[in-house]
Amino acid sequence: MNRQAAIVGIGAFPFSKSSGTSEWRMGSLAALEALRDAGLTPRDVDGVFRSTMEATTESAMARGLGIPDVRAFGAVDYGGGGIVPMVSHAALAVESGMAEVVLTWRARVRKSGPRPWMQRGSGGSSDQQHYERVFGIARPVDSTAILARLWAERYNWKPEDLGRIAITIREHARRNPMAMMQRELTMEQYLGSRMIADPLRLFDCCLESDGAVALVLTTAERARDLRPDPAYVTAYAMATGPDSYNISQWYGEPLGRTQGWYAARELWRRTELRPADIDAIQWYDAFTPEVAISFEEYGFCGEGEVMEMLAAGEHAPYNTAGGCMSEAYLHGINLFSEAVRQVRGTSTDQVDGAEHVLVTSGNTTPNGAMILSGSPR
Repeated sequence: MNRQAAIVGIGAFPFSKSSGTSEWRMGSLAALEALRDAGLTPRDVDGVFRSTMEATTESAMARGLGIPDVRAFGAVDYGGGGIVPMVSHAALAVESGMAEVVLTWRARVRKSGPRPWMQRGSGGSSDQQHYERVFGIARPVDSTAILARLWAERYNWKPEDLGRIAITIREHARRNPMAMMQRELTMEQYLGSRMIADPLRLFDCCLESDGAVALVLTTAERARDLRPDPAYVTAYAMATGPDSYNISQWYGEPLGRTQGWYAARELWRRTELRPADIDAIQWYDAFTPEVAISFEEYGFCGEGEVMEMLAAGEHAPYNTAGGCMSEAYLHGINLFSEAVRQVRGTSTDQVDGAEHVLVTSGNTTPNGAMILSGSPR
C-alpha cells in the first residue's frame, strides 16, 4: 500500500474521578472536539473503530454524531492491550482505501457496574480465570505483581527502582493542567504507601478515571491540507505471543517474557528506525513494572540493565503528560494524544525536536506498538 495514515485531530473530555455523565456523551464530545481540531465535521467521517470494552457501538456513535455512512468499522478486544491495535486498525482502514477519514475513541465511567475483569462472561472450564482465581489472582495487579516479582528476583530490583518510575511520571503530570494528579510524589511517600499486591504499592498502580479521548485519522495527502503539523503513522505492529491469556505470562520462553517482546520484534521489522531514533516514548503504564520491562523488551537497554539506565537518566523521556498513572486511565488512549502533541511541539513537557514518538500497549494480549512522526515516510 502506498497510502500513509496520519492523525490530524485529538479531543478529550476532562478527566476526573466522577464525571456525572455517560460514556456515550463523553465519547461524543471528545469526538466532536477531535473533528474540530482536524478542521472536519461528522459528515467527513466514513470509518469508525472502537474497543470491545466501549459501551457505545460504532453504529451508535455514527448515529449520534450524524455520520452519513460508515464504510469501515470494527472493534478490538480487551483493554490496555487493545488500544494500539484499535488505532492500528483505523490506520489500516485509511491506508487500504477502505475509508478516508476514521474516528476512534475510548470513554470510561469507572463507577458504572462491576470491574472490567468481572464483566467478561461467565466463562467455562477452558477459561483461564477459573484456574487463576483459586490462587488469588483475581485482578490485573495480581498478575502483574507475579511478573514484577520474577523480574525483581532475577535482576535485583529494589523498591526504590519502581518508585523512581512513579515519581518521574508524576513530575511530568504536574506540568500538565489536564492531569488528575498534580501533587508532588516523594520517595518517602511512595515507600510509605500501602501494599496492593506484593511487591506493588499504591503508587505503582494506575488511576481510576472518568473521561474520554478521541482521535481522527486520514491520509497523509489530505492531512497536509488540513493542518501544518499532522502526526504521521510511520510504523505499527500487533502481536499476541504464544499461549498468552490477557495479562498472564505463565508460558513465556524464557519465563517472564511478555507479549510486548513480540510486538517490539514485529515493529522493528516494519521500519528502518531503531530505538536510538526514538525521541520520546509513551509507555503503557497501568503498573510501574510495565515501563521497566518495556524499556528492555523494546531494545532500549541490554538484559537486566534497565534500572541502572533509569537511575542514570540515560533514556528517552517517557510518559510526558503523566500517562495512565498520573494523567488518567483510559486504557492508554491518552498516550496517543500526548504523542501527537509531542510531534506537533505543543506538549506541556515538550521534548526538543521530537520527530519520532513510540506508543505501546500494555504487556498483555492483544498487544501493539506504533511510531508517530513529524514527517511522512
